[in-house]
Amino acid sequence: MHNQGKDQRDKTNNRLLFVVAVVVMSMVGLAYASVPLYKLFCQVTGFGGTTQIATQAPEQALLTVEPLAVRLDANVNPQLNWSFVPIEQEVSLKPGEEVTAIYRATNIGTMPSTGTATFNVTPQKAGPYFMKIECFCFTEQTLQPGESIDMPVRFFLDSEIVSDINTSDIDEIVLSYTFFKAMGNSS
Repeated sequence: MHNQGKDQRDKTNNRLLFVVAVVVMSMVGLAYASVPLYKLFCQVTGFGGTTQIATQAPEQALLTVEPLAVRLDANVNPQLNWSFVPIEQEVSLKPGEEVTAIYRATNIGTMPSTGTATFNVTPQKAGPYFMKIECFCFTEQTLQPGESIDMPVRFFLDSEIVSDINTSDIDEIVLSYTFFKAMGNSS
């Protein structure tokens, strides 16, 4: 009889151990999957100022609409010894009009280094309407000491931005890039 109680307790403990192990493994799996899942969520919904990807601009811009200003911003993480600036500080465009903006990066250090850029669009509610055709973001760029590179960004604003009541107050959009030292880059 005493043995039966011990067997039952062992069975309960084993079941509890199994459940705890499954919960822990699920938590670890979700932690690893959270970054790509969040990136996918942002790309689909435009959440957090995530832009959309397009292959080309529409045939004709909205000619009757006032142009919007897109201010170009550039930042460099202190770990990367680069200068990074937009060639123009601001561009003006009408929804549907394709624009190319150029950013210039220069390695001001004494060693070759590799960087990669992330971007953001503010206000965040403009993100779903900001359509990138060509971009240098998330692409590793390696520069030798003193070397410079011009990097184009081609984009347009979806014409739906003017009919969305939530974006009617937007008169300026900021496209911001930040360059970081690429992972695994020791120099």
